[in-house]
Amino acid sequence: MLSQKTKDTLLGPLNVNNPVVVQVLGICSALAVTVQLKPALVMGIAVTIIVAMSNVIISLLRNTIPMRIRIIVQLVVVAALVTLVSEVLKAFAFDVAMQLSVYLGLIITNCILMGRLEAFAMTNKPWDSFLDGLGNGFGYALILVIVAFVRELFGSGKLLGIQIIPDSWYAAGYENCGMMMMPAMALILVGCIIWAHRAINDKEGK
Repeated sequence: MLSQKTKDTLLGPLNVNNPVVVQVLGICSALAVTVQLKPALVMGIAVTIIVAMSNVIISLLRNTIPMRIRIIVQLVVVAALVTLVSEVLKAFAFDVAMQLSVYLGLIITNCILMGRLEAFAMTNKPWDSFLDGLGNGFGYALILVIVAFVRELFGSGKLLGIQIIPDSWYAAGYENCGMMMMPAMALILVGCIIWAHRAINDKEGK
């Protein structure tokens, strides 16, 4: 059984400590890759793998890294993992890799990664750091999936490229919402999620 501390480390980022809606980190890619559900899922999985593995590596090395160069070491570890994930995607999911474009490489500068390395992995054991990385990666991916789900469904009538809204609706006069395909709509949706999250948690806190 997981201890309460372990549960908080793993599950906290899914809700009360979500890195996107609570700490407002990593929203650049959240706005850029959520036009469709598929690239959003891939980005979420990629970030989760990279955060979890970089947390473990830095945790294992934490007692041997000189403090004055710790940021450089963290960047090298993250850059190596991002490059590895990028090459794997290009080999097995080239179309998605092209859709993610430069945002895949920009995972290196994702605030969530550097924040978890500096705030958690440098002071905690590898297993706890691994769980922290998984939790924050899943929390980030959750927001991407929600935003991409809404944008693709109402913007194109599809999910994962599969037609969801029937042709009969279009014949009856239904039209896709063009605004959903614009970057500004992603920002609006993230803002709505942040508002709903804080409203619900504030009510529960009272």
